[in-house]
Amino acid sequence: MPEYVLAFVIAAGVTLVLTPGVIFLAAKTGAMDAPDARKVHKKPIARIGGIGIYVAFMVSMLAVMSIEDLTPEVSFEIMGLLVSGSLIFLLGIIDDYRNLPAKVKLLGQIVAACVLTIAFDVRIDFITDPFGDYFFLEYFAIPATIFWVVGLTNTVNLIDGLDGLAAGVAVIASITIFLVALQQNILLVAVLTASLAGAAFGFLYYNFNPARIFMGDSGSMFLGFMLAGISIIGAVKCAATIALIVPILALGLPILDTTFAIVRRYRGGVPIFKPDRGHLHHRLLDLGFTQRQAVLLMYVISAMLGLSAVTLTEVSSQFAILIVCVVVAAILFGAKKLGIFHMNESPKSAQQH
Repeated sequence: MPEYVLAFVIAAGVTLVLTPGVIFLAAKTGAMDAPDARKVHKKPIARIGGIGIYVAFMVSMLAVMSIEDLTPEVSFEIMGLLVSGSLIFLLGIIDDYRNLPAKVKLLGQIVAACVLTIAFDVRIDFITDPFGDYFFLEYFAIPATIFWVVGLTNTVNLIDGLDGLAAGVAVIASITIFLVALQQNILLVAVLTASLAGAAFGFLYYNFNPARIFMGDSGSMFLGFMLAGISIIGAVKCAATIALIVPILALGLPILDTTFAIVRRYRGGVPIFKPDRGHLHHRLLDLGFTQRQAVLLMYVISAMLGLSAVTLTEVSSQFAILIVCVVVAAILFGAKKLGIFHMNESPKSAQQH
């Protein structure tokens, strides 16, 4: 059995077995997400599902590492991911219980990113342009990597607004990076993404509408952080622009939704970290979609973006640029029609602008 298949099966199995116990633990310890005006659920639901995702990923990776003869360099990279990922998970667990201020969470994310980047030397040292020319980041390598990791961590965190949405998008993004890793013959990245996909996929059984448990910040931040870190390792192993463009497209939906939220809040004169009901999933609900319909539609959009990312590896640089431009233009057009850039505005009224 290929290592990546084993990694997926172990991760999915551990999540399926462990999550019912996590639901029981949440009820006993008060880790319940109460409904409010901004949320769509109507009763308290367990919100520490990230425990199952985290443990499943760790068990899967440790099991595969014990079987596979990994080189010291690869083991060091994995150790960096496991240590820094554990820090981001602990930060999320604290937030799930204590509701930390946004600035405190941001500081914690930066610390975890610094551990990965500085202590374990997992960083983006260079990028290449579409024509294959190298551009070394030099002094900007560390801040650029930290920005990348913190940015992707928050994109997955912010899209976690409907049952099964963040977990499903994470599965699709992981599978996208996994397929490209196989194309580029980067076994390490394939195993890592398979483990992550398995953990999130197993969790979906309990998280899809109607959800019995939410992943909480412990899950969403962990998934985003790990996808960011894994993509950096892929960039190191494969000296090509595609190594970083692929995760950007694979996570295109949450990345753009986060970007739109920042623009919307800035234009509306409200703090960037202040939650609102202007995210894409809120707009779809306002249009009359049910939770399941909205989530499935966003799955389709994510899958199309993922397919575009995989296609990039099979075409010329010029055609790849054209694909990216067309995808971005289509998303911007759809976002404008839905009124994503306007505070507290319904999609119907947004179409009148």
